[in-house]
Amino acid sequence: MNSIHAAARRCLDACDPQEKVALTLAAGAAFARGELAPAADDTPPLPIGAPGRPERPRLVTPRALPQRGLGTPEGRIAFVHAIAHIEFNAINLAWDAVYRFRGMPAGFYADWVGVAVDEARHFQLLAARLAELGAAYGDHDAHNGLWEMAEKTAHSCLERMALVPRVLEARGLDVTPGMIERLRHLGDERTVAVLELILREEVAHVAAGSRWFRWCCAREGVDPDETFARLIAQHARAALRGPFNHEARMAAGFDAGELTALEALIR
Repeated sequence: MNSIHAAARRCLDACDPQEKVALTLAAGAAFARGELAPAADDTPPLPIGAPGRPERPRLVTPRALPQRGLGTPEGRIAFVHAIAHIEFNAINLAWDAVYRFRGMPAGFYADWVGVAVDEARHFQLLAARLAELGAAYGDHDAHNGLWEMAEKTAHSCLERMALVPRVLEARGLDVTPGMIERLRHLGDERTVAVLELILREEVAHVAAGSRWFRWCCAREGVDPDETFARLIAQHARAALRGPFNHEARMAAGFDAGELTALEALIR
């Protein structure tokens, strides 16, 4: 049986977006057929570095990205491009979890292989939407915030699960419904359909983060609420913004007490 960790590394290293998507879908199918599995004697993971990515988009600081409204064709393209970049990064984030964190239960690998496949499909849909709008991935600058957090949490599965799915990716659960309504008001049902699919599936992705964060807390004998609050204060205070989508976050594994505590942090 072949190693899922080696397959994850191949997906991570692919620079061309189409190749990364194709490798991801193939690895996901092989995993589902039982042809890939964790290997106890597998080569240990390499230190984290930049994943494979194309030369463009150029990576800049978030402040260097221009603010554009959705009401213009240019603004619509920039928005879809930004979401495509998030989904491209999310493919790498899912594969890095599979590659980096060894000795986890089988369900952990099943969850994150599934997330990688979902994110690859999302990227395909957004790349196709960009093409319909006369653009392509790489036409606009982007930032690297998601991967920078992956680098900060490479030493700890617990911290990765807390800060990437449950903070950075959970932000999408809060803001996407409003974006959907704005685009629907503008008559852009094509983009709305893509975002509605992504929103539904991202709930399950954040839920996977919640599930494995709590599993890691139990393994390490720490309180999940106290640990989550501490990690946010240490690493992600600036990334925490409201208002929160309570319904989506509850479906994604947050509880009422957590949401109350998060809301207290942003007051």
